[in-house]
Amino acid sequence: MRVCLDCFPFLVRSAGVKAYHFQLHRHLRRLTPPGSIGSFPFLDAVDHLNHDGSVLGTLPTAWRFALLLFSNTDHNPVLDLLGTDLFSKRYDLFHASNQVRNPPRNTKLTTTVQDVTTWTHPELHTQGNILNDRRWADRIVSRCDAIIVPSESTRLDAIQWLKLPPDRIRKIAHGVAAEYFDPPPESISAARAALGLTKPYILFVSTIEPRKNLDRLLDAYEQLPADLRDTYDLVISGLSGWGSEQTTARLASKPKGVRTLGYVAEALLPALTAGATVFASPSLYEGFGFPVAQAMAANVAVLTSHVSSLPEVTGGAAELIDPKSTAEIKAALERLLLSPTLRQDLQTRARAHAEHFRWERCARETWQFFEN
Repeated sequence: MRVCLDCFPFLVRSAGVKAYHFQLHRHLRRLTPPGSIGSFPFLDAVDHLNHDGSVLGTLPTAWRFALLLFSNTDHNPVLDLLGTDLFSKRYDLFHASNQVRNPPRNTKLTTTVQDVTTWTHPELHTQGNILNDRRWADRIVSRCDAIIVPSESTRLDAIQWLKLPPDRIRKIAHGVAAEYFDPPPESISAARAALGLTKPYILFVSTIEPRKNLDRLLDAYEQLPADLRDTYDLVISGLSGWGSEQTTARLASKPKGVRTLGYVAEALLPALTAGATVFASPSLYEGFGFPVAQAMAANVAVLTSHVSSLPEVTGGAAELIDPKSTAEIKAALERLLLSPTLRQDLQTRARAHAEHFRWERCARETWQFFEN
């Protein structure tokens, strides 16, 4: 069996979706016999992850985007070539991302539905995002022979909102990069020095957009007793996304105790995460929640929301809050910061639970899914 993965997310500015496609591509190639896994468009040799832009240079990225635009023109059958014996590399299955619109018609077709937040929370998205997701659902998801979702929560949402037959959906939890599991103390110290972090800190890692609920976290932090704010900084790491102008302006005003790092290179993120006293992610909706799973693997106490997939992903090993309640976020921060015993208990249980989130397991289950 030969599988072609749509790797166009490698070329765009993205966080979780890019991490998923990159790690799945890497681990499937390690797991399977040589020649079993290919990539569209010609991205087999990529060996590094960059969330802030393309993993390739300007010219290699540009011609691949030209190919994408050409292949996405209405009724264009060019990708049918992937299912032929051209160059003796016929593919049996094409696994689509959310970039391709005219997948090959002569292979099996699968995709991964990361979340359905443009259906469940349209107020948190631009009209462009909503329209793109509707087109993807119509042209890709509805035509798939089978579909992967990363959580039971997303499976149920996909059945409800996308009207997908339950027997076509397979839950396969995402993984966490091996570097997040127990980074050595020296790497944590080096990351803190490189980023100028001199105090203990609460950490938030995410693209800054309305769904991530950063403003309520900022409100909760500002309402903490002065001695806690003097002791613990709130560190914000992530790209600026859509609809973040007001939040970005608030961060630019440099509130007391708040450190804004912007984009942090992937190589530093595991140590930055492991160095936190508390990891805070009061998101309004997640299909999986990579930063939360990464913090659990890094042995950090997690505060997150009691909605969507987050209770499932954390498995009872996190402090759960109503993300729409600033008072609950504040109270949970206080409990965690004031109780080393509570933090240690959560860390121990979270680290054990995070063992399930290994990319090797995800790749193995995904290959079985492709075979079936």
